[in-house]
Amino acid sequence: MLFTALLATSVAILGASAQNSYPFQKYTIAAAGINASFIPYGARLTNLLVNDKNGNPQDVVLGYDNGTQYLNDTETVHTYFGAVVGRYANRIKNGTFTVDGVTSHIPENENDGHDTLHGGTVGYDQRNWTVVSANASSITFSLLDLAFEGFPGNIITYATYTVSAGPQWTSRLVSIPLDEPTPIMLANHVYWNLDAFNVPSNPTVLNDTLYMPYSDRYVEIDNIEVPNGTIGIVNGTFLDFTSPKQIGTDILSAVNNCGFGCVGYDNAFILDRPRYSGPESTDISVLTMSSNVTGIQLNVRTNQQSLQIYTCNTLNGTIPVKQSQEHGNSTTYVPKYGCVVIETQQWIDGINYPEWGQEQYQIYTVDSEPAVVFAQYDFSILPSS
Repeated sequence: MLFTALLATSVAILGASAQNSYPFQKYTIAAAGINASFIPYGARLTNLLVNDKNGNPQDVVLGYDNGTQYLNDTETVHTYFGAVVGRYANRIKNGTFTVDGVTSHIPENENDGHDTLHGGTVGYDQRNWTVVSANASSITFSLLDLAFEGFPGNIITYATYTVSAGPQWTSRLVSIPLDEPTPIMLANHVYWNLDAFNVPSNPTVLNDTLYMPYSDRYVEIDNIEVPNGTIGIVNGTFLDFTSPKQIGTDILSAVNNCGFGCVGYDNAFILDRPRYSGPESTDISVLTMSSNVTGIQLNVRTNQQSLQIYTCNTLNGTIPVKQSQEHGNSTTYVPKYGCVVIETQQWIDGINYPEWGQEQYQIYTVDSEPAVVFAQYDFSILPSS
């Protein structure tokens, strides 16, 4: 019934003109075994439904039922649920960087003015993107960034989302500089719960399994989660997911790992692809996550060289799940560790560490290739034991 209702909404909406639109209008696309909904506010994913092991559709991403609730979120807890973040995702130390001898200063919107997070005070997540194309299985948004937040130069970005049989969701973020050299690093900021809150008595992801076979290294951070310039090795630490492991296995050992006094994961894992796969190759899965509750397994492929993994350490049980995720007789709220954010991106704050060799992946010009963030999310069902 839920799939049928959403599909009917999709047909009605997609028949409308795809132009500048109400920022909270929902657009739904669908293919066999999957449908996904988006709003222009932040080019944001609001729902993603795939079938579980029993053939029932499950909504596996966090968000809100009413589009206007995302504005309230921005003005209060500011989770960045489902949005595109940019122009530069993640953190910039002191909000400052230098490109071609020109120093730029971006508003420091985190940690009492010590760093910039996700593009500054008004990032891409708060912008009303334009719908430029939409059909039954794909939608494209665009955003013209006129030197927002003090970033150098103007750029135009297209976000194209497509669903296909598999089931599979593909995200392509393409940014083109229009005049000046500038850093560009976008990411989808999607919160996942593959259990889909089917067990209200245990709404966390701690029993879900996470596997990142090519994440042998990570970017070390200080006590406000800004890189300190050191590259660490995960072997023998609680950060080692190079073999499949439940998320909760070592999480209580991750003390001060996600900032001072924080317990959990919020780390940039470097992707060291195998020798016969290129540094931006998308031929292999770089992350696998699965739920024994629903049987849903997620495989991620991307052209990016890092995965930022955040285990919702700061959520505190005050945000209710969506109606599509209610499975009990009372309201379920998202607790600490109630989700996982997977950000496919380049190395955090790489623009301030030239010794890392990230310039070619983070600095773009009018005569360079565009900045492209490709991410593909493949869903399957775990084999029966």
